[in-house]
Amino acid sequence: MEPLTASAIATLAFTKIFEKTLEKLTEAALIKVNQLRQKIWDKLRGNPKAEVALAEVEKGSKQDLETVAALLQVEMNQDDLFAQDIEQLAQEIQQEINIGKVQGQNIQNVYSGEAQQNNAVGNHAPVIQGGSGHSITFN
Repeated sequence: MEPLTASAIATLAFTKIFEKTLEKLTEAALIKVNQLRQKIWDKLRGNPKAEVALAEVEKGSKQDLETVAALLQVEMNQDDLFAQDIEQLAQEIQQEINIGKVQGQNIQNVYSGEAQQNNAVGNHAPVIQGGSGHSITFN
């Protein structure tokens, strides 16, 4: 997996765009988002410009998000361990988001030469098809 940019990491940690996605995440993933946000705050704390930008980002400022991303990139360039730590955390969060986006589920089984396929797509009822071509739909 390619490393995430500072901009992508800052967006993941601070943007309200992910609110609907975050509602669907596990409690463990939400904890990771909060950990990521806290790690960024801790790293940038003490820099007055960063603290103002972070406070504004928490209120939803997209312009200040760019400032935070730029300052975060500087810190990531200077501290490889910090960069690796937040990249890993951000990738774990992104994986959780991607898992939540999976829309379909297909399972195929073969019993005594008879094939069976179960399909579930989105919120639709599953369709089960037997080897003889018969379909059963559950509503």
